[in-house]
Amino acid sequence: MAVTASQAKILKLLALVPVGRVVTYGQLADLAGLPGRARLVGYMLRTLEMIEQPWHRVVGANGRISLPKGSPGWLEQRQRLLSEGITFKGNAISGQCVDMQQCQWRPDLGEMLMLFEF
Repeated sequence: MAVTASQAKILKLLALVPVGRVVTYGQLADLAGLPGRARLVGYMLRTLEMIEQPWHRVVGANGRISLPKGSPGWLEQRQRLLSEGITFKGNAISGQCVDMQQCQWRPDLGEMLMLFEF
């Protein structure tokens, strides 16, 4: 499957998310210059095969893992995040969310300019 220009931008940014940090689907779309396209990010991550980028660092806007809770994919993503030092808050009833205050990647403009090749 060929990767579109939009998908290439998203994948390039995803590769820049540091270990121990997460981004939301909407944030990744915004950073890629695709505001309002959070669903495109989710669809792309779900449908592209053999993604080598750190897909597990993308969570919902509320900090929740978007896969069905308890599914093999959910368990894998949670374990990968925990192994990188990502902290969760809440309990089993509230659905455990990533502590976005602590763990969300918030690159500033200077950082983005240094990371991207133009």
